[in-house]
Amino acid sequence: MKSTVTELEDNKVKLSVEVDENEFEPAVDAAFKKLAKQVRLPGFRPGKVPRKVLESHFGKEVARGQAIEDAVPDFFFKAIIEHDVDFIAAPDYDITGGMEEGPLVFDATVEVRPQINVAGYDSLRVEVTRPEPTDEEIEERIDQIRGQFGELETVERTAAEGDHATIDITGTHDGEEVEGLTANDYVYEVGTGAVVAEIDENLIGAKAGDILDFEAEHPDPEAEGTLSFRLLVKEVQEKVLPEVDDAFVADATEFETVDELRSDISNGLRTMKLQQANTMLSDGVAAELGKLVDEEPPEALVENEVHQRVNDMAQRIESQGIDFGQYLQMTGSSIDQFQEQLREPAEEGVKIDLALRAVVVAENLQVSDADLDSEFETLAEQVGQPAADLRARIESAGQLSAVRSDLERRKAVDWLLDRVQIVDENGEPLDRSELEIPEEEADGDAEAGSADATPVATVSDEEE
Repeated sequence: MKSTVTELEDNKVKLSVEVDENEFEPAVDAAFKKLAKQVRLPGFRPGKVPRKVLESHFGKEVARGQAIEDAVPDFFFKAIIEHDVDFIAAPDYDITGGMEEGPLVFDATVEVRPQINVAGYDSLRVEVTRPEPTDEEIEERIDQIRGQFGELETVERTAAEGDHATIDITGTHDGEEVEGLTANDYVYEVGTGAVVAEIDENLIGAKAGDILDFEAEHPDPEAEGTLSFRLLVKEVQEKVLPEVDDAFVADATEFETVDELRSDISNGLRTMKLQQANTMLSDGVAAELGKLVDEEPPEALVENEVHQRVNDMAQRIESQGIDFGQYLQMTGSSIDQFQEQLREPAEEGVKIDLALRAVVVAENLQVSDADLDSEFETLAEQVGQPAADLRARIESAGQLSAVRSDLERRKAVDWLLDRVQIVDENGEPLDRSELEIPEEEADGDAEAGSADATPVATVSDEEE
């Protein structure tokens, strides 16, 4: 097979391919075998009709046309791999020779990924939150532990947010009591927003003995009409938290002193904040880089990115045991609406990708053979097969350039992270070293903030 590439306008190239008869012959033979399975001729079993018999009945042109249809995409991809063409959309084929006999000759016009220039990538400025825990945050964690050991005490005052009110509650719809919204001696924490917001609005400022009547929208979005509520406030209690001293800490946590507890919480918060700050930095660099791209991204790239994001989302949802179609029904969305919601972030993602590729070219960020070897070792360990076998499979599929390109973009990200100007929420400069996570802290992150291990770790996970 011989092939050449010609650059065209509008980010397109034309591949001109010529395949000699000997190389094309296996495709013709395969087409005859396919035809043999489809026809019925007297004296022959299905699929067993000799090629010469088929040629005499139908002519060579029928199988040759099928062979061209089947084989042209394969020869196109061989030419793509040979010339390392980064195409982004389906090609348009033009068969220019070999329809009846002789070498197969065709042109394939295809859109390729554009190369852009990005001005200002070397002077990005990104804001991140300074990764130092405040005294208020530490106290909040301590209060969460105290809250597990708090005791309720009756008060004579009106109810406030955070109090617990014992109530008789009756919820009716068109005069009929609603199951699940009627109960006696129900202890309700004021301010939680449970059931309907109107309960909190009416309880705040109420005292024992008050009867509260109000209406609210039904909490079930599929139900119509409003609900009528009657609440009898029977008791108001406040939660009294224990004093924080060494004795409490020793009883409630794995630590012996208040100072030890504060130090552990502070370390856990700092590690969490460092991780959050690094995420903010990476996301911020990408976002700021994407803003430098003035060109509209090619529609083919945006469509591909949208479809990839839909597939990724579907896989995440189905990994949780939920059918993606059911998920769309539950959220009241169609696949078209879902794709439209992803379109804007997909455009931003394409711009960031194009900009990173521009940085690779501008800074000549080369991927060495050692880089590739290391990457294949890592990938091979993840999939559980020898690195050499994995590399051979990727090369035969024509995906080696994709692996190389991914490594180049990672180098571009590292290059940018090393040079970006980092400021905190107050606009004050922040040194990159201040965002480095010490190895011992990273290793111990799973246990960080583990005073009475579970509550603090759980709260950290929620906030992340």
